[in-house]
Amino acid sequence: MYRPCTFGIEEEYLLVDLSSGRVLASPTATVVRRCREVLGEYFADEMFHSQIEVASPVFANVHEARSFLGESRQRLIAALAEEGVGLYCAASHPSADALRQQPRRLTHYRQIFDDYQHVARSSLLSGLHVHVGVPPGCDRMQLINRVLYWAPLLLVLSTSSPLWVGHDTGYMSYRRVICAQWPYMGLPEALSDWSAYERYRALLQRSGALAKDGALWWALRPSHRFATVELRICDGCPRLEDALCIAALFRHLVECCAVAHYAATPVNRELHWITQENYWRAMRYGRHGQFIGVYEQAQVTAQGWLAQLGTQHPPQTADAERALMLAQRILQDGTSADRQLLCLREARAAGLDVRQGLRAVVDQVLGERAGTV
Repeated sequence: MYRPCTFGIEEEYLLVDLSSGRVLASPTATVVRRCREVLGEYFADEMFHSQIEVASPVFANVHEARSFLGESRQRLIAALAEEGVGLYCAASHPSADALRQQPRRLTHYRQIFDDYQHVARSSLLSGLHVHVGVPPGCDRMQLINRVLYWAPLLLVLSTSSPLWVGHDTGYMSYRRVICAQWPYMGLPEALSDWSAYERYRALLQRSGALAKDGALWWALRPSHRFATVELRICDGCPRLEDALCIAALFRHLVECCAVAHYAATPVNRELHWITQENYWRAMRYGRHGQFIGVYEQAQVTAQGWLAQLGTQHPPQTADAERALMLAQRILQDGTSADRQLLCLREARAAGLDVRQGLRAVVDQVLGERAGTV
């Protein structure tokens, strides 16, 4: 029987100076206080002083998520504007030098910077994370194995990091390229069930590779703290409706794949290889890529891939139906990465230099941050 799942959303944002468009290396105490006042218990620190996170309450439907995140964004934007600060919701800033940013010195983050050095210092990136609760008795690794094939498609819908340190990287999600430099941040290991997952964690802990309470940062993972599966592959979305679309699609996939308590089945290694290839194509080409479809392993466009999702997992709620329709529109009209690249090309064609063109991109992203459709 189809069972609605609760879900939660985490969004990471960069703080930028509205007058210069630059990321604030050291936001003032007043700026940080205003953020805490607006978000209250839903405020979270991030790795850099220039970044914050909103960690939502638990939602029963997309309407609740839209109301909370829409109001949170609007209130943050208004409060920060009084301090001359903007809320930057894309996954990467087009010209920021991450090495100039001030790392947060909380014990947890200090350990991360000590362990991962330049990789951590370079990771001035913002993601969209979605938690979906799973039914009691559902094996979360079995569930992840069934959902994983579609995760790169959700990355395609979110791509918003084509520019890095003033350059067009040639990737639609350069954020995920940088994520690949971290351990345990790519696709999850091909583990057959929860027992295999626990053996894997135990091996890492015995060998000193993972602390007892250490986290795996896979693109799709079982949460270590909650009875959820967590989508971490996606770039941050300037447009709130894009983020809500992705959250609703992921929730729909989890609900469909958790309908029955499946018996343990062997990991489909070939499907895992296909997913890895689609993942690379998604970060490189975004919606313009050719992907390996789920049927007969023939190449499909992003639109064809989405159509296969709708065929294999037909929408059973209004939220899922709307998400599929909005996803079609995103693939047709373009993602944030497409809009950023177009903005830069148009600025250069209009005679602006590279610095001015990158600033135009910042303004374009800031202009989308509170909009809904």
